[in-house]
Amino acid sequence: MIATSDFRKGAKIEYKGAPHEILDFQHHKMGRGGAIVRTKLKNLKTGSIFDDSFKGGEKFPVPNLEERSMQYLYSDGDHFHFMDNESYEQMPLTEEQLGDAKKFLIENMAVKMLMYSGAPLTVDLPMFVELKIEKTDPGFKGDTASGGSKPAVLESGATVKVPFHLSEGDVIKVDTRTSDYIEKVK
Repeated sequence: MIATSDFRKGAKIEYKGAPHEILDFQHHKMGRGGAIVRTKLKNLKTGSIFDDSFKGGEKFPVPNLEERSMQYLYSDGDHFHFMDNESYEQMPLTEEQLGDAKKFLIENMAVKMLMYSGAPLTVDLPMFVELKIEKTDPGFKGDTASGGSKPAVLESGATVKVPFHLSEGDVIKVDTRTSDYIEKVK
């Protein structure tokens, strides 16, 4: 059980029959009354974020969450298929379950999958991925490395802004949290 006094950013609790992650919290001590804890929670099943308040000392069960190492195999259009690295069991996920993570998936990529009571919830990509530029406009004479950016389509299908000096075939490092270009890989 997790009490409101044990709340931390990133802590996970079972609330209203679903796993939730605490994104933010504040303890408020009322004048004569007990303390109130205001929280910002994220439902890990639906992805919805909402605010809620709890009485000080309230307790919540710890959700049955498990993190597994998986490998992305392929997409058949409707589902994205992953393989458990230990049991070799394959699990299909829908686009809704993946969310923005689908933009950076390439075959054989290693990912972490968060499971709730044996069912897949979300996929955590590595913080940075290295992807090849498949399509972008050519740079022109006079373009500088620091003077702006142009769109580039990566091998995973994602579109990111890159400096003018990059061209098709270059491999770049991308931040999967913000979809930002980081650097060209040598």
